[in-house]
Amino acid sequence: MSHLQANGFRVEATNVSDAQLNAIAMQAGVTPELSSCHTATVAGYTVVGHVPAADIQRMLKEKPTITGITVPGMPIGSPGMEQGNMRQPYATLAFTKGGSTSVFARHR
Repeated sequence: MSHLQANGFRVEATNVSDAQLNAIAMQAGVTPELSSCHTATVAGYTVVGHVPAADIQRMLKEKPTITGITVPGMPIGSPGMEQGNMRQPYATLAFTKGGSTSVFARHR
């Protein structure tokens, strides 16, 4: 949340149970392989996991025909998962309710 706030997003958080989070994610078309610990709605898109603010800003600017973007899991070095200089390469994936995915951005 602090990463998004520092990048100009207004954030409203609602704590829900794992079952509620899973139901929200499933309704948005998030498969178990695409899931993570956070799910948000941003301008009608679904944003899942530790997605960099720059990727969200790009999505909002480009307005692709997708359901949303996700960073599956919790890769070290992604926003909110910083551990000093340690970084795992990871990808932000675009997804559709139909189940298709593509790489939206790569992070090293």
